[in-house]
Amino acid sequence: MKEKSKYYYDTDRNLPIQNKVPFYYIGKKGLMAKDICDEFELPYHLATALTYILRAKKKHNDKGISDINKAIAHLEFELNRIKKY
Repeated sequence: MKEKSKYYYDTDRNLPIQNKVPFYYIGKKGLMAKDICDEFELPYHLATALTYILRAKKKHNDKGISDINKAIAHLEFELNRIKKY
């Protein structure tokens, strides 16, 4: 069998969707960030900002700073979009 490249990314393509969703997008009671965004019918930038806020402190070891900065950026994108139209 041919050796895989060091750039090969192995995925579990046949797993159910619940097993593919990273833990940092799932709340304590199993509610997923995407479900909240869908329930409130949020536009793209607001939904993205919310997912960054919900996963802050879970994904990186920087106390949530990077995700909060990303959320702020998407909120600014949405503000600019609203002001433009």
